[in-house]
Amino acid sequence: MLLDRLKTLKSRHEELAALMSGGGLSGEAFTKLSREYAGLSEIVAAYDTYENAVKEMADLEAMMSDPEMKEMASEEFYALKEKIPALEHGLKLALIPKDDADTKNAILEIRAGTGGDEAALFAADLYEMYRGYAGERGWKFTQIDASENDLGGFRQVSVEVQGTDVFSRLKFESGAHRVQRVPKTEASGRVHTSAATVAVLPEAEEVDIEIRTEDLKVDTFRSQGAGGQHVNTTDSAIRITHIPTGVVVEVQEERSQHKNRAKAMTYLRSKLYEAQWRKQQEEMSANRKNQVGSGDRSERIRTYNFPQGRVTDHRINLTVYQLDEVMRGFGLNEFVEALIADDQAARLADLEG
Repeated sequence: MLLDRLKTLKSRHEELAALMSGGGLSGEAFTKLSREYAGLSEIVAAYDTYENAVKEMADLEAMMSDPEMKEMASEEFYALKEKIPALEHGLKLALIPKDDADTKNAILEIRAGTGGDEAALFAADLYEMYRGYAGERGWKFTQIDASENDLGGFRQVSVEVQGTDVFSRLKFESGAHRVQRVPKTEASGRVHTSAATVAVLPEAEEVDIEIRTEDLKVDTFRSQGAGGQHVNTTDSAIRITHIPTGVVVEVQEERSQHKNRAKAMTYLRSKLYEAQWRKQQEEMSANRKNQVGSGDRSERIRTYNFPQGRVTDHRINLTVYQLDEVMRGFGLNEFVEALIADDQAARLADLEG
């Protein structure tokens, strides 16, 4: 079945090439066809590599019947045979439907959950973890909006993360993160459990989401710092409400009202785009037997146990005893890679089943 599908896709790839080189297409039609062509190119390249390897193996097998060529042909034949499983796996991975949002930047929202001041301090720890991970990958990490408590924790904080394949690597971080430790505010030394929620939104561009001006309610107010004190004497902070959906965003990091408004519109587009993206993902995974968590913010995804120095991801039953490295961001990649691999395995099972 997979080979039949691959042959069909290769024929379509060749058809698209002919259509684009034939001329007579409008700019919009050419762009649409070229996107489809580019999307098929990776699959066709993997298929061609696989086909060439299979053909070469058949030729080598025929050569092995010649006594003079047998030794040399046998060596090449078995070397190539060992590579075939990896080529087959690469071919299957190329066939997995691409998530259009994977290449996008992301907006990261972290909110303190149950646990009061300790939850806010944990939200700040998660903020530092993601900042460390972004730095390691060479991503730009820009705070959009924040509400702090008097201890330096975050009641909530929003960040724009820009770079290569940001959303594809952060999207599985959405959910409830739980911490078990002795709070700084705890005099008796008892271990408490607190939580913070993370949401990762694919950053939308203007072409992704159309927003009508008449659907917006825009308010301005003065920026506030920790404890509610005003940090700016002008009404530069922006709050935008999308009336049809009730979605509200606030941005107060810039001194310029114009810059805050531009960031707020990007933030709003991303929230609206994420709602569409999540609906699409739910439809795609409706029949999936084994999927990485839904990304619902109420779903407990990971526990950070400080007394035992361990971090456990409950979706894939992965535990590591390098909590300090994870909290600095450098150890987070082990979880990211495992979650991506688990998702690929589930998608492959869908493809083959």
